[in-house]
Amino acid sequence: MIPEYCPRCGTELGERRVDDRQRKWCPSCERPEFRNAVPVAGISVVDDEGRVLLVRRGVDPGAGEWSTPAGHLEVEEEPRIAAARELREETGLTADPADMVLLEATQLEPFGEKHVVSVGYAVAASNTTGTPTAGSDATAVEWVDHGRLEETVVRPHVPRRVHAAIAALLD
Repeated sequence: MIPEYCPRCGTELGERRVDDRQRKWCPSCERPEFRNAVPVAGISVVDDEGRVLLVRRGVDPGAGEWSTPAGHLEVEEEPRIAAARELREETGLTADPADMVLLEATQLEPFGEKHVVSVGYAVAASNTTGTPTAGSDATAVEWVDHGRLEETVVRPHVPRRVHAAIAALLD
């Protein structure tokens, strides 16, 4: 959300050109109010048959769409640890962060005014423990053949990330 008031002093924000960009500016504090992308981490779990574990999102952004398990980083949490935590929270599976392969770090498509930078990992299903069950923020879990992603309503970044996971783990 674009702020209207300074979070430090409550003064109504104006605008000023700072660092070659138009930014919200607090005339009382004499400083810009920066808008930064939120860090998230996600993980693609791939089995030996080339299937990926997807979760149906129960909350926005993308409620009802399928995605790889992912979520916001906690304060002072490493992305790899966050990916393992989100996997456990959303699917019940556990994975050792040391077994994860880094796929990418990229800014995803904005959802309204929300911008995120997502760090994506992959892990082989054989390196996880547990039985997939929908957990927090998920209404369902399902193994989907990576060749059939186009038949599933998925978040926009999911096909690219799943194909990168397949390439990293199976090729």
